[in-house]
Amino acid sequence: MKPLAGVKVLDLSRVLAGPWCTQLLADLGAEVVKVERPRSGDDTRHWGPPWHGEGDERVAAYFLSCNRGKKSAAIDFAQPDGTALVRKLAAEADVLVENFRVGGLAKFGLDAASLRAANPRLVYASITGFGQDGPYADRAGYDFMIQAMGGLMSITGRPDGEPVGGPMRVGVAVADLFTGMYTAVAVLAALFRREKTGEGAHIDMALLDTQLAVLANQASNFLVSGEDPPRQGNTHPNIVPYQPFEAADRPLVIAVGNDRQFARLAELAAHPEWASDPRFATNSARVANRDEIVGLVAEAIRAQPAAYWFDRLEAAGIPAGPINRISEAIADIQAQHRHMVRTIASVPMVGSPVRIDGERSDSDLPPPALGEHTDEILKQLGLGASDLARLRDLDVIGA
Repeated sequence: MKPLAGVKVLDLSRVLAGPWCTQLLADLGAEVVKVERPRSGDDTRHWGPPWHGEGDERVAAYFLSCNRGKKSAAIDFAQPDGTALVRKLAAEADVLVENFRVGGLAKFGLDAASLRAANPRLVYASITGFGQDGPYADRAGYDFMIQAMGGLMSITGRPDGEPVGGPMRVGVAVADLFTGMYTAVAVLAALFRREKTGEGAHIDMALLDTQLAVLANQASNFLVSGEDPPRQGNTHPNIVPYQPFEAADRPLVIAVGNDRQFARLAELAAHPEWASDPRFATNSARVANRDEIVGLVAEAIRAQPAAYWFDRLEAAGIPAGPINRISEAIADIQAQHRHMVRTIASVPMVGSPVRIDGERSDSDLPPPALGEHTDEILKQLGLGASDLARLRDLDVIGA
């Protein structure tokens, strides 16, 4: 039995932050019903290329990345009959996840206060750009702008003055992804508390809040020093050496995390005296003399090919690795051993990284076709064939 077996999740979210949360809940065993607009569905169904499938059945790879394990019900809840259906689903749900603008669902009576009045045990999670209150609460929020506003781009990319220097966004939508993960954690905490109190909760998650939280040591660096951390490219603000180096044939990353590892690196580089040199003996000294020690290490690494260094660094317990393309990362023998790539109903995808008691914790349901489960889900609410036909004729439901 998976940990969330028996938990019912109603997913009114779209794009990434909300769907990432509900996919994780599905992987952990929850039954997730994704409500989508008839005919169009989640925006990301159309965010291609690349596409999976052909013709009218094709779906964007983007959608496939965050909707495993769900059932799709195509319901237009802008119509009164559709609103009534979603209210019925919410009355039987344990969790509801939505990422509409603040107040956007109130006009349908699908806001937290309305649905929790009917179902006090409901854990209702709202995801927005800026939260349910504050001067920006009414603004829309997208990952790119949140990475910019939240300080992440100011520390990502090469320093000004270097070739292609300047702020850079991270290559995946980390503000969305982290918010989805934090939301899932909050949902689990609220479900745990509900077991003691019988009461659900209204969870208020904001992309900007999450982005600030995951600045982690960089935000702490500012709070302690009062100075904005600079962009450093591929170097680390607090640890040296911790960056790429060019071997004789290709680059590799070396991540020295403590002084013991640095002493072993000095021996491998045939310069054991570095470890006792007061300029380099401690990490704080190496940070203060960054350019000098990085230059010395770089000179040593250039003398041999990457394979030479990988063997010796691994034997010495010094973290190091290649800079892989995605194709190379997926093909890596460790990723293959951990079965991180799987195919469900002909759909290739990266699986969940969660392992519980040695078992993978991800769903065996492929991402759903739009409205694939509409009839199944509504029949469970007691609707008959004539009811479904009437609602379909009115364009309240689809598929």
